Amino acid sequence: MRVVLADDQAWLRSAVRLLLEQLSNVETVGEAADEQHLRRLSMDEELDLVLLDWELPGLKCTVQQHALMRDLRKQHPKLQIIVMSGRPESSRTALAAGANAFVSKADPPEQLLAALQKAQQSINIA
Repeated sequence: MRVVLADDQAWLRSAVRLLLEQLSNVETVGEAADEQHLRRLSMDEELDLVLLDWELPGLKCTVQQHALMRDLRKQHPKLQIIVMSGRPESSRTALAAGANAFVSKADPPEQLLAALQKAQQSINIA
């Protein structure tokens, strides 16, 4: 599973990368600190999963968040997207926009691991 981490907080990307290393058949192919970098990575890399910070710099409103997810899926039709946010109330909006899963940044790491494993299973089935 080829993964991109998209979050402006370097410490969070580092922590998530450590979690990803616990999963078999997972390769982190890039990290993005803003929307533009994520878009460039998505054009340059073959992706299976994006871990997307819902408040990623460059995404100023729900319309831009929806557009980003739509564009990523056009490039990678089977792409899994797990949205992460420090605002648990964003869950409904993110899922309505097409996220496969939502994880609050305040949740224990097991929540993210469970979402990652579910995404990996979905990719392996497809």
